[in-house]
Amino acid sequence: MSDLAANLRLLAWLSPAFPTGGFAYSHGLEWAVEQREIADADTLFGWMSDVLGHGAGRSDAILLRHAHRAAGDLDMLAELAELGLATAPSLERRLEAAGQGNAFARAARPWNDTLLAELAARGGDIPYAVAVGALAGVAGVAEDFATSGALQAFAANLISAALRLVPLGQTDGLAVLARLEPVMLAVASETRSATLDDVGGFCFRSDIAAMRHETQYTRLFRS
Repeated sequence: MSDLAANLRLLAWLSPAFPTGGFAYSHGLEWAVEQREIADADTLFGWMSDVLGHGAGRSDAILLRHAHRAAGDLDMLAELAELGLATAPSLERRLEAAGQGNAFARAARPWNDTLLAELAARGGDIPYAVAVGALAGVAGVAEDFATSGALQAFAANLISAALRLVPLGQTDGLAVLARLEPVMLAVASETRSATLDDVGGFCFRSDIAAMRHETQYTRLFRS
């Protein structure tokens, strides 16, 4: 029953209804759509596969796993938060990670009103991946389940943005999400043994998209 309760908590935290403001971010995808690099379900799948496997999806999974393991160590969590912000390749990516992480920390206090509050009281922003990993670790959510769930929520959020931008139908979006399952499971498996030296990636086109989005003339999203 304790495992079931822990998993219910994670489902609540990763729900689109949880007030992190994730719907306001496109992770640079808005610029890619404007440049016609993402124009249909196939190009969206290719873009998302790379971001998950070689970009922020993979790095966030590593940070989340290490935050989960360090859930009782505020000093280590503070270091992970600094690393997560320092590795953001652009201002908007940093604001995206910090904005969602800080919002998550505030909204999740009914489940734990001490851990994330004490971490926030140290004066720094908390990246979303670190906040989710730390709280999942304290709440007894299995590390693998938390990691795979966060990857799925990340992918679903960007697909939701694509539905509004490309535009795509919901059936196409769900088909892309289903095609991404093997990618997400592979990332979850590969990051299980990753060290903090493995944080980073080579999704340069996605990073450039995030930088270009900062000066994009017409925008629906904050990143």
